[in-house]
Amino acid sequence: MNLVAPQKRFLVTGGAGFIGSHLCERLLEDGHYVICLDSFFTGHRGNLQAAARYADNLEVIRHDVTQPFDFEVDGIFNLACPASPIHYQRDPIHTIRTSYLGAENTLELARRLRAPVVHTSTSEVYGDPEQHPQTEGYWGNVNPIGPRACYDESKRCAETLMFAYRSHYGLPTKTVRIFNTYGPRMHPNDGRVVSTFIVQALQNKPITVFGAGTQTRSFCYVDDMVDALMRVMKTGDEFSGPVNLGNPVELEVGQLAELIVEMTGSSSPIIRKPLPQDDPRKRRPDISVAKAELGWEPTTGIHDGLTRTIAHFEEALVARSAPIMATLEPQAAPSHPMPEVRQPAKVTQLAS
Repeated sequence: MNLVAPQKRFLVTGGAGFIGSHLCERLLEDGHYVICLDSFFTGHRGNLQAAARYADNLEVIRHDVTQPFDFEVDGIFNLACPASPIHYQRDPIHTIRTSYLGAENTLELARRLRAPVVHTSTSEVYGDPEQHPQTEGYWGNVNPIGPRACYDESKRCAETLMFAYRSHYGLPTKTVRIFNTYGPRMHPNDGRVVSTFIVQALQNKPITVFGAGTQTRSFCYVDDMVDALMRVMKTGDEFSGPVNLGNPVELEVGQLAELIVEMTGSSSPIIRKPLPQDDPRKRRPDISVAKAELGWEPTTGIHDGLTRTIAHFEEALVARSAPIMATLEPQAAPSHPMPEVRQPAKVTQLAS
């Protein structure tokens, strides 16, 4: 039984997702009480297994953020939204609603509570950038009607909403733009290069590189990203962002594929397929603002981060004794009881 009194109460929307589950665990480790809100559209209950040892301070609630919600908390982290093309293109209308209505419902709760909101936007607001590296002052190069627009433009609109509530209501909103993040608990079938390449390599299947493989990405390990989000929440009310959060070390996608083949000892061949429409050619954050305002920069190198991520997927493959399909739910009984997932109380009206 945890006898340490919680320091604060935090709501994490999208808390059963990849980054969200790591954030919940970090908050719990620091002694806080956490309400994890998730629709489980892309999040998984199994992602919260490590957090189950803090079950006395954790509530897990199944809820779609497109519908209003109401809790008593000291701060809110808004992470709810499918983040990979495979997932957000599956139902583009729902993606738009999740991004915009989820932000609005989060802000309405924050307005009643006068609570700070850390809103996770994305590097996709920069589109296929013509500025390199990307600074927060760059307005982006986004196709508003392309296949990625449901995510890119709804995220841009959610940022606008954050700043509108800040200027109109004086809310302490804090907007961050997350660049490519990787690590344990990534969804194996989300189409992102790190998880896709690792799963293919571990199964000795052909590794699929789109285009020539010269397009670049910058990969930030999830522990570093969570540390940044924690630092943002601790800033004063005057801090609004946007602030880029990511690793400024740039790597070609083809180089990443070769590195993963080498690190896994795989016999996988590397094959090429046509580049998807509007796929960014370059992606690298300028993190000068994060360094100056948060005292933050990533500390995990790509080799160390990939080693931990590969180990995670190796364990998942052994546990299943079969190719990874839809989820990485644990097969053995967990050492701590899984937190109960409950439905929220119905919200009939939020404070005006």
